[in-house]
Amino acid sequence: MEYFELLLLGLLVACGAATCLTKNLLSAVVIFMAYSLVMSILWAILRAPDLAVTEAAVGAGISSLLLFLTLKKLRDLRRKAQEDGTEKES
Repeated sequence: MEYFELLLLGLLVACGAATCLTKNLLSAVVIFMAYSLVMSILWAILRAPDLAVTEAAVGAGISSLLLFLTLKKLRDLRRKAQEDGTEKES
């Protein structure tokens, strides 16, 4: 079991670093979801089921959903700004 825990800890560190270092925002959100799921598994291994469920629900669920909606809103705003810019040039 110790090897599995070390593997999860290594994956946790890798996900945290990758989230900070990636330039693509969508990739960062997906990696953040993976980070939350790994953390949820670690909480379950540490026999803290209440924290595991909370991390899965809030970390991987609600927070990721809010980040995806924010990315969609940013994309829509960028698209609208591009359309306004092309209309003014015409």
